[in-house]
Amino acid sequence: MHDRDPNIIHSGLSRTVTIQGASVEVLIYRLEHDPKWALEVVNEAKTSTVFDALFDTDDEALQAFELTLAEEGIQAFLDRTNVIEFPRRY
Repeated sequence: MHDRDPNIIHSGLSRTVTIQGASVEVLIYRLEHDPKWALEVVNEAKTSTVFDALFDTDDEALQAFELTLAEEGIQAFLDRTNVIEFPRRY
């Protein structure tokens, strides 16, 4: 017998944010049996920023996004200089 994959619960606080002509999708979600919430921000190039911390509530996750936005601006989610390229394997 195979265990089924857990359902993903999406928060109603997830949203699209557009600032200075740049849009990001703020995704707040958790696994059905895990009370902690994850925060992921996806930009228009489909580059994903996933916060390392898990949050007790979806509101705390949204506050973490808003704090980062206030401190670093939308560029924090658009900057590709922090992308780590995986080596190609042939």
